[in-house]
Amino acid sequence: MCACLPLLLRTRLFPAAVSSMEARILSRLMPAAVDLHSKLPFSSPRLRFHAIAALLETASVSGRRGIGRDDRLSISRRFRWKIEKTAVAAASSRRDYRKVRSRRVNATKKKKEKELELSVKICLEEQLPEDPETLDIAEMLRLNVPMAMKLAFQSLSNSEYNTRDNAISDVGGFESVELSVLLCNDEFIQKLNKEWRDEDHATDVLSMSQHIPELNLPILMLGDIVISVETAARQAEERGHTLIDEIRILVVHGLLHLLGFDHELSDEAEEEMVREEELLLNGLGWKGKGLIQSAGANESPHFDHLDEDRKREGSLRFYKPKYSYIFCDMDGTLLNSKSQISSANAEALKEATSRGVKVVIATGKTRPAVINILKMVNLAGKFGIISEFSPGVFVQGLLVYGRQGREIFRRNLDPGVCREALLYSAEQKIPLIAFSEDRCLTLFEHPLVDTLHTLYHEPKAEIITSVEQLLEGVEIQKLIFLDTAEGVSTILRPFWAEATGDRASVVQAVPDMLEIVPSGTSKGSGIRMLLDHLNVTPNEVMAIGDGENDIEMLELASLGVALSNGSKKAKDAANVIGISNDEDGVADAIYRYAF
Repeated sequence: MCACLPLLLRTRLFPAAVSSMEARILSRLMPAAVDLHSKLPFSSPRLRFHAIAALLETASVSGRRGIGRDDRLSISRRFRWKIEKTAVAAASSRRDYRKVRSRRVNATKKKKEKELELSVKICLEEQLPEDPETLDIAEMLRLNVPMAMKLAFQSLSNSEYNTRDNAISDVGGFESVELSVLLCNDEFIQKLNKEWRDEDHATDVLSMSQHIPELNLPILMLGDIVISVETAARQAEERGHTLIDEIRILVVHGLLHLLGFDHELSDEAEEEMVREEELLLNGLGWKGKGLIQSAGANESPHFDHLDEDRKREGSLRFYKPKYSYIFCDMDGTLLNSKSQISSANAEALKEATSRGVKVVIATGKTRPAVINILKMVNLAGKFGIISEFSPGVFVQGLLVYGRQGREIFRRNLDPGVCREALLYSAEQKIPLIAFSEDRCLTLFEHPLVDTLHTLYHEPKAEIITSVEQLLEGVEIQKLIFLDTAEGVSTILRPFWAEATGDRASVVQAVPDMLEIVPSGTSKGSGIRMLLDHLNVTPNEVMAIGDGENDIEMLELASLGVALSNGSKKAKDAANVIGISNDEDGVADAIYRYAF
């Protein structure tokens, strides 16, 4: 065994140069390492190697910095996994994880006969979002876990158990106790389950002992508790308490497993562990029932009855985005039937952007109109989703703005079509709005013209009574006729579809408006141009819309969501159909499909 030690020193468990402090630590541990060969209950060289690694990591004695644990697999006492349905005794970490406020928790008793140092490491797995609540929870656990350990140790010394594995009998015989708690996401804990338990699904908590009684070390290495914050967030919502409450419950459950409790051994073992969970939670003043009782109160301990595609608002931040961009329509989609953005939709957009998803508006509206609307829900400006310096597709793709809000495309309507439409409006007394970049122009006053400003938030229309004067010196991107839904469908649309021929196209975003736009242009073509400008592929895009003018956008995106209030053609073009705009359809689509 001694001949193997130089090889160990050359592995990545140690830095190239060993410091004098590390040398002293190694010299202290060498006798135990040499003695390990005859005491290990296994013969695999690889497993023996990791046992030595676990031993050498105990160099954290008396508050000293531990010697590298990069990519090291934790090992269990006798490699016996304690397996369960909802709280499984197993955990290990094959990749790096970051330490939160990397400092040890030293909770020492007042000097009596012997001091017991509690060394607790609270870590976050790399892929877990570093949002404020997660960091607050990690900081809270830094204080909570030693409290739970102290109370659990007191209970061990004051109680007798018939089913507990008593490999850890008296913690008072140790100089220090070490424990790590790793917070991770579902993907990480699922990989652990698949690799170590051959079960390909996520669980809420895994625990694994590192205690090897045969070594007779002065340090009690309790092991690791791994908690999926995603699963904990769903369970917290299901059980009606906060995320920190649920994580505390999981910590208690995992800790009891490390101390030898196993509720799957027998009914008596379950009763003993239930009592111990309740004793600890009550003694600590923490909310909620123990995990065993909570899981038993539900049909499925893993909550398989929940729609797994539905990412709930309270736990959205723990999911990785599936898409880099969300292209969203305004009228009939983000806006409800009152042309307002609901608080639920606004919060969903804020949540998505906070997770790194870029939301881009693609609409028939002008940019000023969109800015005015989103300003009402604090989504406009530098830290919102729209400003004069952000990309977007406006006026049915006829005005496209790219990086820094700079115009990258403009398409104007045929002047001949504009003249014919304005003359028709004057003769038939049907209001018509001409869109010229950020301006709206019309020939006469009309209540429907006013609604375009008051209800749809477009710039207030400028009245210019002469057709020639209106056309002079302006570029018009599109025209909108305003009438009843019946008038649009039975008179205006058939007439102008024939009158424009191949010079222009007619589209509808809402039933009581008919839009005349340049041929060969659409919201979809504007989005394609913007994606090329941003070097973004359609595979990175999710689109949400409702109208005929959204069809190309829905077909182009990797996932197209048409709301149920949309046109039949839009719904036929979409991948999925969501709930209506009056039911917070955008929020539902984001929570359900974007993560």
